[in-house]
Amino acid sequence: MAFNMKALLGMLFVFIGCCSNVVFLELIIQIDPGAGNLITFSQFLFIALEGLIFTSKFFTVKPKIALKDYVILVLLFFGANVCNNYAFNFNIPMPLHMIFRSGSLMANMIMGIILLKKRYNLRQYSSVAMITAGIVLCTLVSSGDVKDNTHHTLRVDTSYSDFFWWSVGIALLTIALLVTAYMGIYQEVIYKRYGKHPSEALFFTHMLPLPGFLFMAGNIVQHLNIAVASEAVAVPVLSALGLNWKFPLMLFYLLCNVVTQYVCISAVYVLTTECASLTVTLVVTLRKFVSLLFSILYFRNPFTANHWIGTILVFFGTILFANVINQLKDAYQARSKRRFDTAPQPKKVD
Repeated sequence: MAFNMKALLGMLFVFIGCCSNVVFLELIIQIDPGAGNLITFSQFLFIALEGLIFTSKFFTVKPKIALKDYVILVLLFFGANVCNNYAFNFNIPMPLHMIFRSGSLMANMIMGIILLKKRYNLRQYSSVAMITAGIVLCTLVSSGDVKDNTHHTLRVDTSYSDFFWWSVGIALLTIALLVTAYMGIYQEVIYKRYGKHPSEALFFTHMLPLPGFLFMAGNIVQHLNIAVASEAVAVPVLSALGLNWKFPLMLFYLLCNVVTQYVCISAVYVLTTECASLTVTLVVTLRKFVSLLFSILYFRNPFTANHWIGTILVFFGTILFANVINQLKDAYQARSKRRFDTAPQPKKVD
């Protein structure tokens, strides 16, 4: 029961933390669209400092998992992100990029079959296909107004070269998708080898990449100055205490974004220790879907018939994946059996 409760709480905090994180991300981007590196660095620094103090205790606690495994995870993470970002240089439009990122559930299933020799039943295959189709449909419809912001640094002269560079971009997106799926599988493998240590994994996977941000130092400082110079507002909590302190609005949003990201990613790491990789990917994928729907409502975009079709596919696909109908049926049968067993039985007549 404790196992299920821990996993359930992890899923709950994934949705609470990650969805609220998206809200503060959107608020920051409205003020400064180029603040991506500042946001990422702030998140990594906060999580690394928290882990340094409470998990590693300033490196006095010996790691349970080998450092080389953490290095491999970090390299996989950076490799996937580099491929995703660099694909924009190869004539890949934003809608196609978003759709590829939505295929993580299917990719995880494929990698599980290839690497772990897992076998899934027809219900699982069908549910993953329905969820993937629903998210792709909603993403495609929602991204219809997104402009093609790709940076065409590689100029194309003919239709053949155009198709060639587009194919290179598709290859990069495919590699990123498979590497991300492999990263989830690899986490599952090392947890089986070393045991469950989500807090330690969270610390090392955020501490080790920090030196890489030195290459972005100029950009980070530039956007930090923009955040500091943003409109100053009174913080509601402090105002209630009678303190009329004002705080740069963007810095306040950034702080909220960092804290909610910590809640989100901590819950994801707990899930990686409690659930199979495919289940974790399902939860994270559904979280992205909920964030997409929330974004539609937040910006008051029209909720079209295609959105409804996509939502229905995701909803029924999730029910199918979780085997909810059979679980309810089993629970009802078990309850009926308990009632029968506890009911007064007629006395036997000799």
